[in-house]
Amino acid sequence: VDVYCDKIRHLVDPPPPHLAGRISFHRLNIKNDSRLEGLIKMADLTINLAAICTPADYNTRPLDTIYSNFIDALPVVKYCSENSKRLIHFSTCEVYGKTIGSFLPKDHPLRKEAEFYVLTEDESPCIFGPIVKQRWSYACAKQLIERLVFAEGAENGLEFTIVRPFNWIGPRMDFIPGVDGPSEGVPRVLACFSNNLLRREPLKLVDGGESQRTFVYIKDAIEAVLLMIENPARANGHIFNVGNPDNEVTVRELAEMMTEVYAKVSGEPPLEEPVIDVSAKEFYGEGYDDSDKRIPDMTLINKQLGWNPKTPLKDLLETTLT
Repeated sequence: VDVYCDKIRHLVDPPPPHLAGRISFHRLNIKNDSRLEGLIKMADLTINLAAICTPADYNTRPLDTIYSNFIDALPVVKYCSENSKRLIHFSTCEVYGKTIGSFLPKDHPLRKEAEFYVLTEDESPCIFGPIVKQRWSYACAKQLIERLVFAEGAENGLEFTIVRPFNWIGPRMDFIPGVDGPSEGVPRVLACFSNNLLRREPLKLVDGGESQRTFVYIKDAIEAVLLMIENPARANGHIFNVGNPDNEVTVRELAEMMTEVYAKVSGEPPLEEPVIDVSAKEFYGEGYDDSDKRIPDMTLINKQLGWNPKTPLKDLLETTLT
C-alpha cells in the first residue's frame, strides 16, 4: 500500500514469475481512504512504514511532518487493535533526540561513559530541543505514536513490535534531485553526498559535519525485520533498535569515505577541495537543530532475536555507490 509505486514497479507491473500471485499493490493514501480497514482485516500482520522522514522537511513542513507521523498513523493502530491484528510499527532513532552527554562540557570525562551516549530502548530518555527548533516535530510525533501503540498494547491487548531504525542505507533508498526525483528538495545525507559526487561538486558539511551517526546496510536490517515477523512470541511487546554500532562515523568522516569509494568505483579523480562547510540555517533553513550522536544498544535485539549486523561501512558504501 502506498501513494506511488515508482521504486517497486519492477515487482508489481507486472510481477516477475516468482512473485506471481504473491504480491498485490494498492495505490491509496492511508489518511483518507476507506479501503484501509478492509485491507487490515484481510491481513495477518500490518507493517507500517508510512511517514514523511526527510530531515529537510522537518522544519520547512512541520505540519505535514506531524500529521504524517502521528495523525495519519492513528487509523492504522486503531484498526489493528479493534480487529486483533498484529502490528509492526516503524519509528526512528530520532525519538532519542539529544544524548545526556551532549549537555556536559566538551572536555568532561563522563562524555566517554557509555551510559551518557549509548541509546537503550527501555531506559534512555527522549530529550528534544526547544519548540522553536521545529526540526524536532518529526521526533516528537514519532515518540507520541510509539506511546499510543504501547498504550494500546497495555490497555487493549494489541500485539505490536516497534522498530527504531538507525540510518539504514543501500541502493534506491532515496532520490537524486533532478535525476530520479524532484529537481528541488534536499534528500538524506547519503543521497546528498552522492548527488554532489555525481555533479563533481564539493560535499556540503552542515556545521562542520561534527555530528556522529551509525549506518547499517539495508540487507542486514531486513534480516532483523524478518526475524520479528517470524518470531512473534519473542518480538511482541518490544521496541528494537536496528543499527550497527560498529559503523560509527562523523558526517565529515562519511564524506571523506564516500569521496574515496566513489573515486574507486567511478575511476574519476577526487576534487581538489572535496568538502565545504555550511551552516545549518543556510542548508536547512530557520528552526533546524540536530542530535549529536546516535549509538544503538544492541543487547535487546540480540537477546530476543539473535540478530547482529554484518556489513562494514566501507563495503556497504561501495555496494550502494556502484
